Amino acid sequence: MLNFFKGYKVFAIVFGVISVIIIALIYNTLNVYQPLPIYQPAMVSTELVDSTIQYKKKYHKIADFSFTNQNGKTVTQKDYEGKIYVADFFFTTCQTICPIMTKNMEQIQSEILNDDDVMLLSHSVTPEIDTVAQLKRYAIKKGVNDAKWNLVTGNKKDIYAMARKSYLAVKDNGDGGPFDMVHTENFMLIDKKRQIRGFYDGTNKADIEKLLNDIRHLQKETSK
Repeated sequence: MLNFFKGYKVFAIVFGVISVIIIALIYNTLNVYQPLPIYQPAMVSTELVDSTIQYKKKYHKIADFSFTNQNGKTVTQKDYEGKIYVADFFFTTCQTICPIMTKNMEQIQSEILNDDDVMLLSHSVTPEIDTVAQLKRYAIKKGVNDAKWNLVTGNKKDIYAMARKSYLAVKDNGDGGPFDMVHTENFMLIDKKRQIRGFYDGTNKADIEKLLNDIRHLQKETSK
């Protein structure tokens, strides 16, 4: 009887090990990496998208742009060519969600500081207030690394167009004023082909972690 139980014990151990191996193989087979979605205007809330493109379902890309950064330098899409980048919209005098967004963008900056593949881009929605000098003061205060992160200002009409026609990221404030906009907490992940690959709550720590993970996934995807 004792030998029977000893034999059963050996059998149980072997069976258990084999079961774990089989489960691991099945998991790895099923857990195939799924590419990040490519967002189109039709996939995003209409309140964030210009009416002229709300129903566009394919071929959406970030348009060419030309703005001025915190150092008075002209920044264009050429500066982000071949880069993955995170974009958002803010203003320096905001006292609500902007400080949280900026702090979380600073965390992203620290994570990608030595990664030449990734950059950051923040657009002011109050360019009449956010002059180059104002952006520079803000950049110094918030620890912005000029080589990784551009804070940009420019013509309000152009920023409005980028926000609602390219990044699908801000609301029209509805007061009838030309190009008035209400920014959201959204961070947008842009790939090397200038496509939107993700939207994240820039005030939410869990979303920031997801964004960082998605950057790594996107790098693997683009390296293939």
